[in-house]
Amino acid sequence: MIREDQFLISHKPYAVDLGSLHGSRTETPQGRNDYYFDGRIAAVWFRRRKGVTVACIGELWDLQYPEPATACTFLEQHEDGRYGADCQGRWDGISYWGNVTLDEQERHLTILRPMLAKYPAIPPGYDGWWRF
Repeated sequence: MIREDQFLISHKPYAVDLGSLHGSRTETPQGRNDYYFDGRIAAVWFRRRKGVTVACIGELWDLQYPEPATACTFLEQHEDGRYGADCQGRWDGISYWGNVTLDEQERHLTILRPMLAKYPAIPPGYDGWWRF
C-alpha cells in the first residue's frame, strides 16, 4: 500500500488505526517459509453506493512472511488490493448496515456518524490515507 496525504475517493483510500495490528502465525508444511502471518488492521473508508457517499468500518487483512515489525511495514508490504477490506459496518447518514452485536453497532456509529458528517476528514486515532 502507498500512503497519500491527499484524499481522492477514486483511489479508494483507507484510514487505519496503526495501534490495532494483530494476527497469528500459521505453520506451513510446504513451501520456502515455515509459517505465514495472518495480519489484520482496523480501517475506515468512504465509498460511493448508488450515488450516495457512505462511511465504512472494518479490517484490512493480508498473509505475509516474514511477520512485519510495525503496522506501517504491514501496510507497505500489503500489495494485493483486489479484495479490499472486510466491511463490518456501513453508515449512509440515514441507516446502518452490519451483522454485528448491538454494542458493536453503537461503537461503529460513534466513529461513522462524525466521519461522514466531516467528509473527507480522517477520524481521530486513524492514519491515512492508504491506497493500493
